[in-house]
Amino acid sequence: MVDSAAPSSAILADYSKFKNVLVNAKKGEVVTRFPPEPSGYLHVGHIKAAMLNFHYAKMWEGQMILRFDDTNPINEKGEFVENIIRDLKRLDIVPDRVTHTSDSFEVIEKACRKLIADGNAYADDTPAEQMKTERDAGIESKHRQNTPEFNMKIFDEMLSGKTKTFCIRAKMNMQDKVKCLRDPVFYRCKDEEHHRTGKKYKAYPTYDMACPVVDSLEGVTHALRTIEYRDRNALYAWVQQKCELRPVIIYDYSKLCLISTVLSKRKLRWFVESGNVEGWDDPRFPTVQGIMRRGMTVEALRNFMLEQGPSKNTNLQEWDKIWALNKDLVDPVAKRFTAIAEHTACRLTIENGPETIEARSQALHPKDASIGTKAVIYGKELLIERDDA
Repeated sequence: MVDSAAPSSAILADYSKFKNVLVNAKKGEVVTRFPPEPSGYLHVGHIKAAMLNFHYAKMWEGQMILRFDDTNPINEKGEFVENIIRDLKRLDIVPDRVTHTSDSFEVIEKACRKLIADGNAYADDTPAEQMKTERDAGIESKHRQNTPEFNMKIFDEMLSGKTKTFCIRAKMNMQDKVKCLRDPVFYRCKDEEHHRTGKKYKAYPTYDMACPVVDSLEGVTHALRTIEYRDRNALYAWVQQKCELRPVIIYDYSKLCLISTVLSKRKLRWFVESGNVEGWDDPRFPTVQGIMRRGMTVEALRNFMLEQGPSKNTNLQEWDKIWALNKDLVDPVAKRFTAIAEHTACRLTIENGPETIEARSQALHPKDASIGTKAVIYGKELLIERDDA
């Protein structure tokens, strides 16, 4: 267990905002979780989720779990796990517990077996495109009426790697008006090496199966999720009910949307792997490391995210607002230095300039002498921008 950092009084003052958001919240009992997939570095969209979960846990003197949702081994790496932990610490977010969904693979497998045995899940090898077409049309799979014995046999073969064509689907309602509730996939075959479990598993649970099971298992009381998951809330509750698990309260909030900003980890990974950027910390990237490399402060990010709060209204935000908040914090304390890039520099000689080079002391900040002074060199030889020559 990681000791939780004590929040400052300034941060605690912000906890009072939207205090009535969490239904049935009790002091000392609230448990939230932040579940990033370790398939990339944290970006600005994750910051909102992490901060809301952390601040609500602290507001109720509860706990926040950092859980790595590592159920898709194809793109997940230990490097991403390490950097997510590092970035959260940099943001003054220290979880009370750090867990991995892979820690609970056996429990999730047991829950899936119960669904199969009770006739609430079945094995299906319908091709992906056909499955999508049938789901859109509300057509039941030809495998939907297979016996629990057949489905369990296929599930065992999936786990052992004997079959790679089947998946396990929930048996819900193929005529549901919400299409994601039409027999969603709960387990799929992936013969890839996992960064923690190696080649032990040949089939992995989907988020829809794993999340409600692990949330209940780990004692989460309130699951804060972006509103894009709202249609899946019924599925979340269905899993916990059918598996006879402790129910968890869900609260939906709006996803952070920024103008002209790519927040897809898949697309950001393409930029990195193709060599179009320096790395995940490229200052042009919306990652935590990228924007902080450009001079963003933790306090500005916190103020912006808490100002957005847990509102359900989706608004398209502009970076100008975040940088304006940052400027208000940085400007009063930033030291003033003069610099010029070597590749754009041009030498200028002043004919009647002083022959003797002289250093004079000047304040590092025009409005705060206490910040210190700097030496400014005076002489006839100067460096200016080539465009100014």
